[in-house]
Amino acid sequence: MKIGVDGRKIPGAANHTPLEILDHAKALGMEGVYFRTVLDITPTLDRGVLREVRRHADALGLYLQMGLAKVNPYAAAEAPEVRVLGEGDYTRGIVRLMEACREGADCGELWAACGNYKPNLPGYYANDRFRTDAPWPDQLAAIEKFLHQLAPAARDLDVHINIETHEEITTNEVVRLVESVGPDVLGITLDTANVLARGEDPVAAARRAAPYVRATHLRDSVLAITDFGLARSFSPCGLGVIDWDGVLGALWEHSPDLWASIEPAAPTMQMPIGLSDDAWSALHPDLDPDEVAALFRLARDYDARAQRGEVPTIEEFRAQPYDGEDFIRRSAEHLRSALVRVERRAVPAQG
Repeated sequence: MKIGVDGRKIPGAANHTPLEILDHAKALGMEGVYFRTVLDITPTLDRGVLREVRRHADALGLYLQMGLAKVNPYAAAEAPEVRVLGEGDYTRGIVRLMEACREGADCGELWAACGNYKPNLPGYYANDRFRTDAPWPDQLAAIEKFLHQLAPAARDLDVHINIETHEEITTNEVVRLVESVGPDVLGITLDTANVLARGEDPVAAARRAAPYVRATHLRDSVLAITDFGLARSFSPCGLGVIDWDGVLGALWEHSPDLWASIEPAAPTMQMPIGLSDDAWSALHPDLDPDEVAALFRLARDYDARAQRGEVPTIEEFRAQPYDGEDFIRRSAEHLRSALVRVERRAVPAQG
């Protein structure tokens, strides 16, 4: 299992070319780069640019992954560039993104997501799951239909559309999408911090998703108990509440050669997880009481560690200056240590 980094979130990405991002990742000791979308590399889907990026990644010994866009028809208007590429047809635009990834960069494991996070909206409404003009079940039905429309092109191109466990969707829902459309064309990008936002225990979520996980966004989180339930703040892997031996062990069981990409993120956002809010819970029909109890236990355990001085309190952590490179290095060190333990358990010493 190789450890890489998200190419959009690596420090300085906005001011660097894709080739410079690859160089930066290599200098940080990463083994690959996961560009969120092919449009981050070339907005015009220039095959020459994509071939150059592929050659450079290969020369550096880095894995290369990239992705598409949102696959939620209710969010299509938020990505007009895709519709432009499809000459007015959003579906055709997504197919052209898939063609560029395969034909230009020979990439077949392609990121996608089902919603956008909108920090300018208050509380739960920042999340597409809580739209009042488009109920979430209607969005899911539209997403499933759209993915069925994309499936023939994905099969022809031999690619997987790997849906992220983004803030708006649960692992149960993503698994159902994969099984409906077919694991030959759909997979999962497991974001370990986002499953917390949907009231899921990360180890249980990883076990549910593991048979279909083909890419990752790895990051930890600190949880704080609130009046409405919990609040989540991103942290480097190993600092927060996630049991990485458990998560990586679940993934290793199904995909020991998985490419695991760190997604660095500042702790500036405290996403509300309304586990004590009836209105929030009503929009989570798959919520598991045992997993809810596990999350509160993780939050209490972290607070106890903070009181003993083993980790910063959530207030102290959020007050620290954010250092993206430190986030990546600390995460990689912790993940590699956990992988050593996972591998030792998975492959007992011969004697």
